[in-house]
Amino acid sequence: MNRSISLMFLLAVFVVGGCETTHEARPAPPEGFAESQYAVVQTFFATDRNLEEGRRGEVGFGGERSDIRYGRCHVSIPRDHRMGELESPSILRFEFREDPAKHVVLLETRLQERERFFSEIREEVEASSGKKAFVFVHGYNVSFEDAARRSAQMTYDLGFDGAPVFYSWPSRGKPQAYVVDGQNAEWSEANLARFLSAFFQESEAEKVYLIAHSMGSRILSRALISAMQDDPTIGERVEEVIFAAPDIDAQVFAEDIMPRIASGVSPVTLYASSKDLALAASRKVHGGYSRAGDTARGVVLLDGLETIDASYVETGFNGHSYFADNRSILSDMFYLIRTGARASHRFGLTEVDAEDQVYWQFKR
Repeated sequence: MNRSISLMFLLAVFVVGGCETTHEARPAPPEGFAESQYAVVQTFFATDRNLEEGRRGEVGFGGERSDIRYGRCHVSIPRDHRMGELESPSILRFEFREDPAKHVVLLETRLQERERFFSEIREEVEASSGKKAFVFVHGYNVSFEDAARRSAQMTYDLGFDGAPVFYSWPSRGKPQAYVVDGQNAEWSEANLARFLSAFFQESEAEKVYLIAHSMGSRILSRALISAMQDDPTIGERVEEVIFAAPDIDAQVFAEDIMPRIASGVSPVTLYASSKDLALAASRKVHGGYSRAGDTARGVVLLDGLETIDASYVETGFNGHSYFADNRSILSDMFYLIRTGARASHRFGLTEVDAEDQVYWQFKR
């Protein structure tokens, strides 16, 4: 790619999906996690990242490929947390260390044997209303730590009643590693497919929500197709597939991916925006071909797909992580997951007629 495109791309994606943060070593949480000062959210994880030592000597994961490992994380959510915020230390506020009472902090990561992992998930599922679970797949430029923090924030903000799980593939967690991340994302597809097959076999969840952001949509879409080919009954337990700002070629998504997903799962929700600078940059990198999550050149309209245009909501610096940091969109996802209501019955959305089909926009 030429220098101008390269510079634009790096600028646009600097905070795609939450860039890796660097702080001083985090304080050890007080006994019992001092839950009066902050809430603690537990999330389960599966990852094919390499195992390494964390910043305080605890379990950590890098950006290289490895076998799948399982475990759980504990993440703090401040009591004054604002919906959609992923609170972190700020030098502008003279904050140089993570404080669980103020910030979303990964407090603890524990590895688990596969059998223990699925056993605890079954317990969470059984205790939930409707036997629910969700699996979240993050996007490009995301560290394991930030994937855990984002997963916990979504769990908390969505008020999710069930087992929250995130799958963390080996993103390098660096803005300049877009190409490498793309290669690792492709490599992870088979691992995620195997994990999804095992998850549906062993979790006993009856309502599963699959959520993917950005480049993670490439992995989830292909992995889901593969898993459903091996076991067509999987689609019967997928309550919803949510693609948020998918960094997928729009034509490939329309002609190859969605028809195969829609044959087993319906409906599917797509959040997209014309103000997504990261996807605009990705479009340039990919020779000008539109991305499924970018509506600047048109909205993806397909049978079995509910497309929601988020162009008129506040979408932050690069307009790419709005799915989890915008209050309106989180509220829309909340009602989608909590009630199952389709777009036509969710407050805040306006129907738009186009090409004998409809899509939805957030009200201005």
